[in-house]
Amino acid sequence: METTYIKTPLGITQITGDENGIAVISVSDEGVVSADIPFVLQEAVTQLNDYFEGKRTSFDFKLNPKGTEFQQKVWKGLLEIPFGKTCSYMDLSKKLGDVKAIRAVASANGKNPLWIVVPCHRVIGTDGSLTGYAGGLWRKKWLLEHETPSTQQSLF
Repeated sequence: METTYIKTPLGITQITGDENGIAVISVSDEGVVSADIPFVLQEAVTQLNDYFEGKRTSFDFKLNPKGTEFQQKVWKGLLEIPFGKTCSYMDLSKKLGDVKAIRAVASANGKNPLWIVVPCHRVIGTDGSLTGYAGGLWRKKWLLEHETPSTQQSLF
């Protein structure tokens, strides 16, 4: 596995993967930016930079997250939430076929190893509130605002 660290508007982002795909993308407040980007991570770095620059709304590099079968199912469900849209944990549970699994869905959502790319930040509370986010609610708010640019109202 190769790892690189890049600077983003939300902190230092770690990207880890190999020829089988990207396994981890995470963010922290501290860290040292890598001088070199391993070849197998270059496309992910480029696409993440494009996302932060407002030039990209989806990702198409190969993913290889590690998780249980249920977690993988939830993460695939997250990939279906369109850019600029949100859904609730309840909506996601229903979509996955088991309304009673809402807590398990929320738990799997919280263990998502692919920050931004598997868009767990797009899942909100049923009442529209910004609920738990491993990267901090301020990052979740930033990401949702980044993906939903406000349109300026006309004065006339």
